[in-house]
Amino acid sequence: MTAFAPCAVRAIIFDMDGLLLDSERIAYAIGREASEHLGLPWDHEVAMRMIGMNSRDGYRLLQDAFGPSFPIDAHQAEFGRRYEQAIVDGRFPLKPGVPELLDQLALRGLPGAVATSTRRSRALPKLEGVGILHRLKGVIGGDEVRNGKPAPDIYLAAAALLETPIAHCLVLEDSNTGVRGGLASGAQVVMVPDLLSPAEDVLARGITVMNDLHEVARRLAD
Repeated sequence: MTAFAPCAVRAIIFDMDGLLLDSERIAYAIGREASEHLGLPWDHEVAMRMIGMNSRDGYRLLQDAFGPSFPIDAHQAEFGRRYEQAIVDGRFPLKPGVPELLDQLALRGLPGAVATSTRRSRALPKLEGVGILHRLKGVIGGDEVRNGKPAPDIYLAAAALLETPIAHCLVLEDSNTGVRGGLASGAQVVMVPDLLSPAEDVLARGITVMNDLHEVARRLAD
């Protein structure tokens, strides 16, 4: 079951960046700043293709784009330094509708977990910083599964954590990479776009697209 059927939803699997947190624009800016600081090339289209990927796959994409001499370690270190400071500074706010959606889940008795490409050590303080970590049953980070999105691994791990068959889990994603992974897992999937519009192959699958999390909350309340 991949089509969205609210009555069949027993648990929610959330993406984090771009879905729960308004963080993709900040991550993009930090990536560009790190490249400029190191005198490295930066390409908008390549950066857009990285959205939804874990750092391992993202840096593989950068190396494919800019060649084997691209200094992955140096860029990772500079990006990480700036990103960690952004976490400390609380620069990753909640997206509109998150509290209302979590309230709706509580009313319906639906457990929720985060499945994020971000490594666990960064995901936890980000969710704690905006005050929602305690409202989730758990978090699966991108460094805790063998294959990153768009592979289904992280969603299957989240479903196991939620003790719910994947077909009865609703995956909420903002990226095409994440949607593809959710579909591959056999979950119900709703896309709430952030920086990226739905890709043609995603639309061809008949994916449900909603404008924001307020709409998701309303649909779950029906």
